[in-house]
Amino acid sequence: MAPTDSKKRLALAIIDFLGSSLKDGTLTADDAESIEIAQSCIADTFKVDPTDEAAVKDAVGGQSLVGIYSVYEKLRNKSTPPATGAGAETSGDAKPKAGTPTPESDKLKSEANALMAKKDYAAAIQQYTKALEIAPANPIYLSNRAAAYSASGQHEKAAQDAELATAADPKYSKAWSRLGLARFDLGDYHAAKEAYEKGIEAEGNGGSEAMKRGLETSTRKLQEATRTSEPPSEELDTAPGASRGSGGGMPDLSSLAGMFGGGGGGAGGGGAGGMPDLGSMMSNPMFASMAQNLMSNPDMLGNLMSNPRLRQMAESFGQGGGGGGMPDMSSLMSDPSIAEMARNMMGGGAGGAGPGK
Repeated sequence: MAPTDSKKRLALAIIDFLGSSLKDGTLTADDAESIEIAQSCIADTFKVDPTDEAAVKDAVGGQSLVGIYSVYEKLRNKSTPPATGAGAETSGDAKPKAGTPTPESDKLKSEANALMAKKDYAAAIQQYTKALEIAPANPIYLSNRAAAYSASGQHEKAAQDAELATAADPKYSKAWSRLGLARFDLGDYHAAKEAYEKGIEAEGNGGSEAMKRGLETSTRKLQEATRTSEPPSEELDTAPGASRGSGGGMPDLSSLAGMFGGGGGGAGGGGAGGMPDLGSMMSNPMFASMAQNLMSNPDMLGNLMSNPRLRQMAESFGQGGGGGGMPDMSSLMSDPSIAEMARNMMGGGAGGAGPGK
């Protein structure tokens, strides 16, 4: 026997559910191949085309299989069981079908509406709830109670009622509007945008002005949230590891060179004040290590510049007192504070500066 149209729609809904489970992170990329095989087998068996967007949309009614099932789970214990036994169909005591309004439930709804006008939201919720006990899953009652929950600040409950209302009647645009409002108040702007889009679709003719304003506001909030998630440009420069020169990043090596009488010298062995050529110095492993430690610890340069012995030596050296060459390093290293500083600058090893092993 060939599959009925109803079973074909269910097959399309299942295929759509499987595809959505890959996109929303329910399943991992490792499951993709298995899911694709399953989708293909279902499509072939039930003779359906999952690439037919109109058919898929018709199958799920603007919802998703997960959404439809979640509504079922919420309502399955609330629905009135069908009457059984002889004479059940003609019994005047038989309860109405779930969702079908009665004069009594409509009276309760009218009372709740009047309470809403008085802004007595708690009492209105009670009356809508009583109406829903008579006619569970009635989309109008659910949508109205969602409005009462929103007005009283209970946005989670408002969203739940609105979701049930849209599942019960996807064409009921007010339910979509109230779902959009509830999700917006919860800060879920993406979901609010989707609700307003579906509400506009349900209304037709481009949607009402109120629905379009809701969509516009949700879209704007979503864009703002995306922009504010990116760090402002002025914060990027001060992020850890950023170099901004001598103000806390890369040490100002020009001050170190100036301490010894000026900048780097010529291509030969000495500079203008007896300072050796900086390029030649950096080719020496000891000085390279020293420079590396200076760049990783800017405070070390400050300590170096504040040492009175080095400052006195630098001033004398810069004025030519050093005889045109480098100062006597053995004399400098005899000073314990300078020897300790040298060890720190070279990473603690101070090859030759510390005691032998």
